[in-house]
Amino acid sequence: MMTSDTSGAGTGPAPRPSDQQPPTGDPTSPARPSSRLRVRGPSGDRHGEILTDEALDFVAGLQRRFAGRRDELLQRRRDLRSERPDFGFPAETAAIRADTGWRVAAPGPGLDDRRCEITGPPTARMTINALNLGARVWMADFEDATAPSWPNIVEGQLNLFDAIRRQIDFTTDDGKRYALSERTATIMVRPRGWHLSEDHLLLDGEPIVAAFVDFGLYFFHNARELIERGRGPYFYLPKLESRHEAALWRDVFAHAEASLGIEPGTIRATCLLETFPAAFEMTEILYELREYSAGLNAGRWDYIFSFIKTLVERAAG
Repeated sequence: MMTSDTSGAGTGPAPRPSDQQPPTGDPTSPARPSSRLRVRGPSGDRHGEILTDEALDFVAGLQRRFAGRRDELLQRRRDLRSERPDFGFPAETAAIRADTGWRVAAPGPGLDDRRCEITGPPTARMTINALNLGARVWMADFEDATAPSWPNIVEGQLNLFDAIRRQIDFTTDDGKRYALSERTATIMVRPRGWHLSEDHLLLDGEPIVAAFVDFGLYFFHNARELIERGRGPYFYLPKLESRHEAALWRDVFAHAEASLGIEPGTIRATCLLETFPAAFEMTEILYELREYSAGLNAGRWDYIFSFIKTLVERAAG
């Protein structure tokens, strides 16, 4: 079982799914991954509804299966920076760019009209207001818009859990009540980027990859409920720098669907193009995620920063 310690703080070519190990077995078996999980953050009134043994097993399974590849990809980023390559379109993927025979997946239910999207942190009031505003899509943001304190992360998951089941409400100190309208926006969740770890949740003494926490808790608790309500588990993927990082998400998605018995290809994900290296692999990123892709979106401010930082570092070398 998990243990709790409130002393901690802070957050700190890819194989196909067939190359991965098969999904773990019955989560009720004695050797449960969550038995070595340690929660280092404060516990709120309803945190236990999100941090169940089964959900933590699921997150721990993602960590055990994929954290090594995440670490290799981060090392690849560092190696490329030190090598200061001449950026350009990769010669080894020219065939993918030239091939007109492949297609990405069709839009998932609720994603056929995305003319107006909004974003914000998944606080209770923001969740209700964002879903009611009239936008087609709301990106619930665990990344840039959320300060990654442990209460913010877990309570953000609780707010999404409640909103999907239409049981969320919020009353201000002066008595103003917020509740969901009949028609609400489609939810897409932005987990934190590959470079971040969640220091409040440890497995075998090591922080879990933050993206696995954000994705794993949301998918485990809500995928089936979303499907039953005519939507699906949809995500925005931030800070990718290469097709290899997209391929890791692809394999995470395939494993997650298989583990919960969800129809393959149910997940949809939009990749945010906000790093300079990724601009040269847009087609390849779509190709790697083609069974799950919901397109690309330009994150212009982060892209400008990445453009300047990358080229300044290269010139300085």
